[in-house]
Amino acid sequence: MDQPLPEHVAANREAWDRYAAEYVEPGRRAWASADPTWGTWGIPESELKLLPDDLAGKDTIELGCGTGYVSAWLARRGARPVGIDNSPAQLESARSFQREFGIEFPVHLGNAEATPFPDASFDLAISEYGACLWADPYAWVPEAARLLRPGGQLVFLTNGVILQLAMEEDEANDPATDRLQRPLFGMYRTTWVGDTSVDFHLPHGEWIRLLREHGFEIERLVEIQAPPDAVDSPRYSFVTAEWARQWPSEEVWVVRKLR
Repeated sequence: MDQPLPEHVAANREAWDRYAAEYVEPGRRAWASADPTWGTWGIPESELKLLPDDLAGKDTIELGCGTGYVSAWLARRGARPVGIDNSPAQLESARSFQREFGIEFPVHLGNAEATPFPDASFDLAISEYGACLWADPYAWVPEAARLLRPGGQLVFLTNGVILQLAMEEDEANDPATDRLQRPLFGMYRTTWVGDTSVDFHLPHGEWIRLLREHGFEIERLVEIQAPPDAVDSPRYSFVTAEWARQWPSEEVWVVRKLR
């Protein structure tokens, strides 16, 4: 008999099934691009260099794959990707794009905090605004460590800590300010005004402690700056380009499993 989903997982499944239609066209554009670009500001992979140089034959898992475009980028580079996502509607889009673009890989409905895959199955685990934002880090980080082979990499991109502190409570309508809106200490779980989804953030010190506890060596923390020519995103009103030119609205952790 299926176990009931944890409360935050069920809330996020319902929310992302509602959001899914908004991500179809952005997903299609990302699938159509052979060259990866990352985050809100579309920073090219050639600049950030988040992916391993050689992905040929590598087993990869995208934790919170959404429409699957990151896994499609990996497949084009010779990887053997697998995706897992909490939203049936998002996975419908991913499978539709697989047919449209002729790139196929397994995608699974499930919770990235407790996946069905065997230990040491993958060489790379990656999440761009997937599990790293919408799953509990005290559950998904040890799960990622379990899934990775020794020497495997974990790469995840999420909101920057400073942005999280500066965002208004009604983040859908009010952009981040130049004032702190909430404390750093105790940062963990957030439900925004007018929304039912649950996201998760940690201070940098806690990320470092948690990652090291589960056998990861931290190779890079990339704090992303909006380019000089960036304009405000029509999709995300919680941060302006001007704000993100002064403080990092996004950050990427690149870590490697030692044991």
